[in-house]
Amino acid sequence: MRKFIFFAAVTVLQISALAQTVFAQTKPAARPRITAIDHVAFYTTDADGVKKLYGEILGLASADPLEPGETLRYMAGVQWVGYSAAPDPKATDRMDHVAFTTDNIVALRRYLVEKGIKAAEIAGRSDHSLSFMVNDPEGHHIEFVERSKGETAPAAPSAVSRRMIHTGFVVRHPDLEDHFYREILGFRPYWHGGMKDNETDWISLQVPEGTDWLEYMLNQPEQIDLRRTGVMNHISLGVVDMKQAQAILESHGWKEHDGEHSQLGRDGKWQLNVFDPDFSRIELMEFKPAEKPCCSDFTGPHPTE
Repeated sequence: MRKFIFFAAVTVLQISALAQTVFAQTKPAARPRITAIDHVAFYTTDADGVKKLYGEILGLASADPLEPGETLRYMAGVQWVGYSAAPDPKATDRMDHVAFTTDNIVALRRYLVEKGIKAAEIAGRSDHSLSFMVNDPEGHHIEFVERSKGETAPAAPSAVSRRMIHTGFVVRHPDLEDHFYREILGFRPYWHGGMKDNETDWISLQVPEGTDWLEYMLNQPEQIDLRRTGVMNHISLGVVDMKQAQAILESHGWKEHDGEHSQLGRDGKWQLNVFDPDFSRIELMEFKPAEKPCCSDFTGPHPTE
């Protein structure tokens, strides 16, 4: 009788273990970490102008292009900004894609596919990184990248910044975008505000496991020209002190003019905008606010250098 009871107990444990194994194999995949902005890619009609802006004025180090069609690449620490020749010079949007880093590219693709997101196949690059592309609900091209281990930032002693802290683009349906970025990808609110205290023109969402953020640029007309799109579809480079950053720009030959000047933003942070030859905006921004922001409080940690 005791042998029978022992055998029955062992059998129950084996069945339970098997059931747990099957459940583990069939339960939905967990989302891998998404930690930072990896890079942002633009198109240009003036490669020489891009070289002058990034290489001479901003002082960023250049690197070998790696993505298909890419002709220029400039490093902000280990992050980068890439440029390709504009396929249609008459198009009113020069942003190509935005890329975020993950620590498990295979698992992230599987996770997104399980959520019903159409994802391209994983591709490898000569720098040993792995990546795949998706489109968000409004058609923005979003890439996810798993980098090779042990990357180091190139030396750039005269660089005005060594850190990209956010990127933004025009968003017309924030509820649809929220389903993708917040509900599926796990991005979390950082700040929102507008030109007026009772309006929301910008919504900032930080990556789930980092401090970089994506900015929804809201309330734009259906038809906007290249200059206005360039203001909206932008990147931001972080600086510790705007006066020091401006002094670096001036030492590189930059002079304050038109819309290129320092100012205190509605989020309470000092900023200074410069523009590439196709009007895409590069926003220098201090890491921390100098005063209380309008409209809402910050709800996440600020980036650091």
